[in-house]
Amino acid sequence: MSIELRHSTVAIGDLSLHVVESGPTGGHPYLFLPGWPESWRTWLGVMAAAGDAARTIAVDLPGTGGSAGAVEGGSKRRLAEVVHALVRELGLTGTTLVGHDAGGMAAYAYLRRFTGVDRVAVLNTVIPGVDPWNEVLRNPYIWHFGLHAVPELPEALVQGRQAAYFDYFYDVLSADPRRITAESRAAHAAAYESPAALTAGFDLYRAFPQDARDNAEAAGDPVDTPLLYVRGDHESGDVEAYARGFRAAGVRNLTTAVIADAGHFAQEEQPAAVWAVLRGFATAPAAQMR
Repeated sequence: MSIELRHSTVAIGDLSLHVVESGPTGGHPYLFLPGWPESWRTWLGVMAAAGDAARTIAVDLPGTGGSAGAVEGGSKRRLAEVVHALVRELGLTGTTLVGHDAGGMAAYAYLRRFTGVDRVAVLNTVIPGVDPWNEVLRNPYIWHFGLHAVPELPEALVQGRQAAYFDYFYDVLSADPRRITAESRAAHAAAYESPAALTAGFDLYRAFPQDARDNAEAAGDPVDTPLLYVRGDHESGDVEAYARGFRAAGVRNLTTAVIADAGHFAQEEQPAAVWAVLRGFATAPAAQMR
């Protein structure tokens, strides 16, 4: 489905965020945050699937793509503050906040700190400090968490080789790498083309210890804002283990979903299925959620 995309730049303090919208401006708003190593374009298929049924809004994370400035240190709590300011600046109400990967970590930080959105969805990620966080850290297949946290080294290794490096993750972590199109891969690599953008991306990993401490401080405090947790069925890990972690952390209104024939990049691999799950979550009466 062909959709009209509206690009704009929104100033948030010292930052400038690249914002891409589609759908009617008066529609139910969905605000999408990408993860690493992606740009706003990771949500294009979901936005197309939504069509005119909703107002969809995707952003480049600070310091990447068309967004200028960066969140020092990559703190997800600080990213949540930026997102909260964006929600106010755009005048959004009744919003469903959706985050993938590191964007999902920021969405969870928002859930713990703010009440400016109606519902939050977290896709394909583990949350620092929330079970099964420690189990994931011990997994040797998650080697890149350690590499990306080393100061300066990943920038030196990846600069000028972004496309090849990012391709490794698309090819290994997706159910069918062909679904991450050449156009999408090129757009994501371009979003991290500069040394500053690479640092902004790797800082997301360097902040994990602080993110875990921030989440541990809030653990156990009850959260009533509905949360949807989504994984692809080709991803390792049991969705119920993640559900137990969220509930132990105080999330009282939790829904889980598994996207068939999808890996880590579910929103690009199966955009229509992801949209169907998100829309069902956003429109269901809260009392029906568990």
